[in-house]
Amino acid sequence: MIEPPYSASPTRYDSAQMERCGRSGILLSKISLGFWHNFGATSPIYKSRAIMHTAFDNGITSFDLANNYGPPYGSAEETFGKIFKSDFKPYRDEMFISTKAGYDMWPGPYGNWGSRKYLMASLDQSLKRMGLDYVDVFYSHRFDPETPMDETLTALVDIVRQGKALYAGISRWPRQAEEYAYAFLENHGCHCLLFQDRLNIFDRESVSSGKLQASIDAGVGFIAFSPLAQGLLTNRYLNGIPQDSRATNSKFLNTDQITPELIARIQKLSELACKRGQTLAQMAVSWVLAHQGVTSAIVGSSSPEQLLDTVKSAENISFTQEELDIIDQI
Repeated sequence: MIEPPYSASPTRYDSAQMERCGRSGILLSKISLGFWHNFGATSPIYKSRAIMHTAFDNGITSFDLANNYGPPYGSAEETFGKIFKSDFKPYRDEMFISTKAGYDMWPGPYGNWGSRKYLMASLDQSLKRMGLDYVDVFYSHRFDPETPMDETLTALVDIVRQGKALYAGISRWPRQAEEYAYAFLENHGCHCLLFQDRLNIFDRESVSSGKLQASIDAGVGFIAFSPLAQGLLTNRYLNGIPQDSRATNSKFLNTDQITPELIARIQKLSELACKRGQTLAQMAVSWVLAHQGVTSAIVGSSSPEQLLDTVKSAENISFTQEELDIIDQI
């Protein structure tokens, strides 16, 4: 049976939660859909399509990709490109699409880190995989200690001037390099739109190091990834480690990290979330969004139902001081 063409919900903006992105004209959806997991070649495309439809129909306009998301590398962008071509082309001007380069992508010295050659070549490949003329923001995915910062940043400036990206962003740069990047880009007429970094209840380095405050001071938006700490800040591990969980199938989280002490902390957080009328996952994302200067939180999803549950996080980002103290103590 041939499915009817996708038609976006006419009410998609009625309850959409948006936030100003630093000192810019951009409003981002407070929840961004991340393509790190569940969109590679190993995931059925019909599931990826359903998640993208659900996101857009519920006011999520921000879609976060990178060149090496998969598996295999590049396949998440290819999946996005197929679904964009069949379903989302009429809505391109309503979508805020980002991609990145900086981590391992192809063999040899020009497929990694922050050289001009790598960034330029990678973006050209990404645009082809996604079937796009431009992305809305292109990030340097990580700081390169060997390549001169001016080379990496000049490449970002030129990419914007060429029209291959509308805005430049940086991800996971250390504090001093972050501040240098903001000044350099500003001096070259290319205001940095977004700084991307990890932030969750268990990992607050972006706050303690001053990186979040530096983005606020520079008028740069802050977009947080891993708000659920690779799924730890959910109820998924309270009754053991499921065989299909991230802990058993990912190099970024392993079963040794899930100790009885950690489970006890997660249980206490879950109890507090219940008192707030939220799931633990919802409270964890709400906690991230409650920080001044945080524009959006990037969430992954394995199903439309899971995404709908997460979207509700943006509806309640108010915490009492007592609640914040309890979270800090845990």
